[in-house]
Amino acid sequence: MTISSANDKPLFTPGPLTTSRTVKQAMLRDLGSRDFEFVNLVKEIRRRLLALGNVAAPDYECILMQGSGTFSVEAVISSAVPPDGKLLAISNGAYGQRIINIAKVHKIETTTRVYPEDHKPNLAEVDAALAGDAAITHVAVVHSETTTGLISPLAEIGALVKRKHSRRLIVDAMSSFGGVPIDLSSGDIDFIVSSANKCIEGVPGFGFIIAKREALMECEGNARSLSLDIHAQWKGLEANGQFRFTPPTHSLLAFHQALDELEVEGGVAARAGRYGDNYKTLIAGMREMGFKEYLKPEDQGHLIVSFRYPPHPNFNFEEFYRRLNDKGYVIYPGKVSNADCFRIGCIGRLFPSDFTALLAAVRETQTEMGFEL
Repeated sequence: MTISSANDKPLFTPGPLTTSRTVKQAMLRDLGSRDFEFVNLVKEIRRRLLALGNVAAPDYECILMQGSGTFSVEAVISSAVPPDGKLLAISNGAYGQRIINIAKVHKIETTTRVYPEDHKPNLAEVDAALAGDAAITHVAVVHSETTTGLISPLAEIGALVKRKHSRRLIVDAMSSFGGVPIDLSSGDIDFIVSSANKCIEGVPGFGFIIAKREALMECEGNARSLSLDIHAQWKGLEANGQFRFTPPTHSLLAFHQALDELEVEGGVAARAGRYGDNYKTLIAGMREMGFKEYLKPEDQGHLIVSFRYPPHPNFNFEEFYRRLNDKGYVIYPGKVSNADCFRIGCIGRLFPSDFTALLAAVRETQTEMGFEL
């Protein structure tokens, strides 16, 4: 029996994403979590994830963690910052705020630099915060803010945090890793976190952490949680290749296939190029219909776009969403606190032709609802 994706609606969302038929088919088998084949599969996934960041063991390690991407972000923050440490959390969106909330729950001493959702972090202010507070041991920042699509200047932040101030840097790269080339070999990033169901185009079930080995070794004994202890998770994987607790076997099978397909496509640079073409098609068509992006063009990434609600009395997002859904196209509600927006993702197993079809459906819906702009 095979699974056909012919009736699946394409997901123009920030994730979970549209996946290939072959990624889905990879899950059509059962594999024992202690079977040698599964152990080798996990080992290969860890090695290949390091290679995507242009690093390798023993200088860097890859830890797989069950759950959503947020589980892995929480695992890093609650394991990396020592009891006497202090976190500087940089936020310009809901996922930056989530980092602040994670630190609060774990009673980690935290100072923050919070910016509007349509602004990049102010590097001079971050510099001043680090210069003025020697107690700060770790800095956390979101690379691609999934709420808006804004991409923060990772190289500049890394140089500032690491080279100038010698602090540990934690990066949430949930919606960017695999869709934006990120070279970890500079050594500026100590921990980077992403998820199976984003730009690598796997299915939900686990997140992954790429850690500088030196920084990972410092985590021993720090964890404020049993299951989210990244050092213990790494030790378990190293000892026998197995997860400490039940692994998401089917998600890992799908992810292995997704890694094969990323390689066939030409790697991260080629995938970023396809996503960029998707983005250009989307932006040109939406602008032609009168829609406005939430971000300034110079701050907008090519992965996710937030569009402002049209200022027309006939526009209603719930109806707009339903009509597109009925036509077979799934977009996403907004998550911006200071404006009414909806989001369209350019990632997943989608191509410019899919966006041309989406744009035709948006035009038709615009006419049906009578909110020509």
